[in-house]
Amino acid sequence: MTTATTTALHQTDTDNTPAAAFAIREERAHDIAARETLLDVCFGVGRNARTCQRLRDGRVPAQGLAFSAMHQGRLVGSVRLWNVDAGDRRALVLGPLAVDASVRALGIGAALMNHAIAAAKALGHGAIILLGDEPYYARFGFAAAKAEGLSLPGPFERHRLLGLELRPGALNHAIGLIVPNGAAETYPAADQVAPVACAA
Repeated sequence: MTTATTTALHQTDTDNTPAAAFAIREERAHDIAARETLLDVCFGVGRNARTCQRLRDGRVPAQGLAFSAMHQGRLVGSVRLWNVDAGDRRALVLGPLAVDASVRALGIGAALMNHAIAAAKALGHGAIILLGDEPYYARFGFAAAKAEGLSLPGPFERHRLLGLELRPGALNHAIGLIVPNGAAETYPAADQVAPVACAA
């Protein structure tokens, strides 16, 4: 079993309260509605207009690299990684990372990051790129210097485009536009969709 398919269990003690456990596992189909609600709460209804969303539109996450954090039977965190071309290099884009505000003290965000990075490395990927605050993501090895030659398909703050090499030199001299190259979402053909009854 690879890192990408395992479930990670975490136990934490906070403020002298009983230890609170949470689990990180691969995202499942029935997580989608809860994940979308969580993303709306964390990022607002305008989140789909953000530049990084252009790298996800019409695509599915990289295989084995979409994770959910579960606590007391509910989804409280999510992270996904996406296949992209970063200039002339294959890479992943991470995001969005979201954690329910009520459980952020448990360290779920950091656990999701560490789990996603380890899974991507185990699957043979060379680099991860994200748009975020370097003071937070530096603890995981991300740095603006690793992405300084890259750009996004829309407005973005240059200092917030960060890179992490999973293989030494994977982003050396990477220059150009980051574009999606992941598998396209598929939808059932119109004649395979059951009709929906509508009340007048």
